[in-house]
Amino acid sequence: MFASRALVGIYRAKFRNEIAVQFAYRWALGIWLIGLVLEPLVYLVVWTTVARSQGGAVAGFTASEFAAYFTVLMVVNQLTFTWHFFEFEWRVRNGFFSPLLLRPVHPVHNDLAENLTFKLLTFTVVLPVAALLLLTFDAQLAPAPWQIAAFLVALVLAMVLRFVFEWTLALAAFWVTRVNAINETYFVVLLFLSGQVAPLALLPPVVRGVAEILPFRWMISFPVETLLGRVPGEAILRGYAIQLAWIVAAIVVLRVAWRVGVRRYSAVGA
Repeated sequence: MFASRALVGIYRAKFRNEIAVQFAYRWALGIWLIGLVLEPLVYLVVWTTVARSQGGAVAGFTASEFAAYFTVLMVVNQLTFTWHFFEFEWRVRNGFFSPLLLRPVHPVHNDLAENLTFKLLTFTVVLPVAALLLLTFDAQLAPAPWQIAAFLVALVLAMVLRFVFEWTLALAAFWVTRVNAINETYFVVLLFLSGQVAPLALLPPVVRGVAEILPFRWMISFPVETLLGRVPGEAILRGYAIQLAWIVAAIVVLRVAWRVGVRRYSAVGA
């Protein structure tokens, strides 16, 4: 009980500190925000244009449905997005990870608090932008109450899955001096198999089969499809189970890799 209260206090202090830091670097925050909004907006314009040029629909998606898909995707991506695996190598290689190890809590809590603060601040801009896009592009989005509830559960699981999975991926920096190639490969695979470039329904059956197995769809596309009503009720429960399975697997790997990696890091720094 004492440990839980202490952790809550640490998060509260970290949130206050991170809000001050984010506002101090508000131009950098704005650049990140533009990137989060601009990428799905480009795909939205491209696919709605393609749908109209093809007589109104592509693979069962109308222009209005594309607008709804990429608008919801923008919100989901903003709420699940992490960046720590890009900077982890820099922290390890330059010794900036050492002070984090001296703190009384696991460094993952530092990154989680930082990530949640960023999402809280940027969501205040992303949400009205999403509402504007829905109106501007005449998006077809009218979920039933149960679909909204199902979406929220899928979204929370997707947030946990993406954070844990990418933090686990970041631990490769303990063994590899330069992880840029790993990170860029991961980013490209995520881009296609999570439904960011195009809805997975538009991809070849083989690619869709791979996406069903790997965790990327369950980080982004699954919550989006759930809110759009493109996932049947029984398939939603199956999706939850897959998300939970990947979360558990990622946590197990993270714990093992962390124990081994920290010992390796300590040996190098000795």
